[in-house]
Amino acid sequence: MGQSTREQLKSTLARVERLEEDKKAVLEDIKAVYDEAKAFGFDTKILRQVVRIRKMDRETRQEQEAILDLYLSALGET
Repeated sequence: MGQSTREQLKSTLARVERLEEDKKAVLEDIKAVYDEAKAFGFDTKILRQVVRIRKMDRETRQEQEAILDLYLSALGET
């Protein structure tokens, strides 16, 4: 492995490690926000579900809701 390749490898690894540290910090911040929400009386499980749903595009969400309704109906749950 040439010198420039080694330097590129070191640089790449340093960037990944820095991003992993940033990711850890962001995850800790998110946890703190959920803890705060819980202290306000919000159901954090539902909040996480809302966040997940809001990430979906409208069509995907509607499709999943329709399938869920179909399954629940088939099971006599609705």
